[in-house]
Amino acid sequence: MLRPPQPCVYLFLLDVSYTALQTGYLQSFCEVLAAEIDKLPGDSRTLIGFITYNSSVHFYNLSEELSTPQMHVVSDVDDVFLPLPDGLVANLQGSRALINQLLEQLPTFHQDEYYKDDGSALGAALQAAVKLLSASGGRVTVVQTSIPNTGPGKLQNREDPNQRASSKPANLQPATDFYKMLSLEAAGQQIAIDMFLLNTQYIDHASLGGAARHCGGCLYSYPGFHNMHNPAEVERFEADLKRYLNRKIGLEAVMRVRCTKGLAIHTFHGNFFVRSTDLLSLPNINPDAGFGMQVSIEDNLTDSPYAAFQAALLYTSSKGERRIRVHTLCLPVTTSLTDIINSVDQQAMIGLLAKMAVDRSINTAVSDAREALVNACVDALGAYGATLGNQQRMGAVPSPYSLRLLPLYVSAMLKHPSLRLGVSTKTDDRVHAMDDCKALPLSQLMLQLVPELYPVHILTDEGGILKEDIVIPQPPRLALNSGSIDRNGAFLLDTGTYLYLWVGSAISPTFCSQVFNRPDFSSLEDGLCDLPELENEMSERLRLFISHLTDRKPGSPPLIIVREDSRNRHVFIQYMIEDKTESSMSYYEFLQHIQKQQKS
Repeated sequence: MLRPPQPCVYLFLLDVSYTALQTGYLQSFCEVLAAEIDKLPGDSRTLIGFITYNSSVHFYNLSEELSTPQMHVVSDVDDVFLPLPDGLVANLQGSRALINQLLEQLPTFHQDEYYKDDGSALGAALQAAVKLLSASGGRVTVVQTSIPNTGPGKLQNREDPNQRASSKPANLQPATDFYKMLSLEAAGQQIAIDMFLLNTQYIDHASLGGAARHCGGCLYSYPGFHNMHNPAEVERFEADLKRYLNRKIGLEAVMRVRCTKGLAIHTFHGNFFVRSTDLLSLPNINPDAGFGMQVSIEDNLTDSPYAAFQAALLYTSSKGERRIRVHTLCLPVTTSLTDIINSVDQQAMIGLLAKMAVDRSINTAVSDAREALVNACVDALGAYGATLGNQQRMGAVPSPYSLRLLPLYVSAMLKHPSLRLGVSTKTDDRVHAMDDCKALPLSQLMLQLVPELYPVHILTDEGGILKEDIVIPQPPRLALNSGSIDRNGAFLLDTGTYLYLWVGSAISPTFCSQVFNRPDFSSLEDGLCDLPELENEMSERLRLFISHLTDRKPGSPPLIIVREDSRNRHVFIQYMIEDKTESSMSYYEFLQHIQKQQKS
């Protein structure tokens, strides 16, 4: 790090095409940013700027001496330039009044007939952003609602809706390397690019995601976003944006991972740029990022009773302090296969297998990745079976306690949107699911793979946990199959991204009255997104339990209420991963398949 500690620099790139304005996102974005702006990490040096774009790129002069923000339009998107030498990023404290004005005006700036422009020059806006921040570094936040169709980096719709259930998903790789090369250039200037994709149509996530993947950026997706027609996505976007704006941030970071002689790290997974064999460049680092590493054994490890791994993160804090954070892990070396098997972390195992499967899907085929996952499960359980006698291997699939859920996790991964086949899956949804597998922290990925299902129609304080003198109910966790659900109950499903409350058609009128303030099931509206705050034990217990689940997460997943007879019931049912579907085996059938594979 040759230059002084980097200040926090925040640059927001906002899509103001006609399609974007129709979604209503700009009002939500400006309201959230105005409310959270005082919580942005930083100090007295913090800078902020805004760029909007349709078929032109618009810059905003926020110099302190001005009385109102000035907009400058650059129409030549094929050779974009900065219209001013100064003022396009301004000191947050010094220009606060101008920033407040701009956030109030932005939602209406582009509503005139003159601005009904459906162009999207995202590539040019990103080029301008990198130029603007090249001297300081910083974080670029992009909110994009449609496929870029103007200027450099413009894309075309590559998706064939008739092929969404194909056994050979196509277009998982970028259509152009424009966004990847821009990301690499940004990484070299200590600039991270984060993307919020709020699309209602195909947006080519595979291509656009390249802007974030190679510079330590984040990718968020909100399919079908509309402020009137999809309130759940609006709620999720606003909650994620709040978290994003006020979470801790590390700047101009590098991470080095070392291990004992005889071991070698040969593959990294996540969003970063590999500067050398063991050094990752992370222009920004945040607490919601996840990484994976593959390790190979290259020499005999019997010289030492322990093998060590160390991850060292060097970064600049939001207050301008140079810091280093070190994690060291020592593990015993053994020649006993039984000891190794009994020490396996099955969640870490499936997390890394998921990352490897995504790489294979992109580089070869999804079917190859699925086959490799099953083979990994067969090999792991087969290795354990080899340590047992013939009598112990009779009957069911032999499995140690440490790997008892591995078949379930693999079966769930085969039904995950990233790898599933034979089910209609939009290309953007599949690619985003793949990005999640690569970059989500393990705890969040596990909730996506194997959600938590709870009965909530009879909540009691028995077995609850005490928190600040309040008892929080702890209902039992149920298996993810249709047999766990009945028409007389209500069931809460936590997927990490959403909370679904399933209401059976024969639910008691008492539950409807005390929880929904409705007399019975027939009067319950489909698609509700919140619960009324009613003063009775049943309502309070359920809301306490939901708050308990959301408090454990970095964001705040929206609640969606699903009637048993809802036309959207499939959204809930798809998470019953132990059930058989037209294109996939039930969990029981999968276990039988594993058993046959071991015998063959």
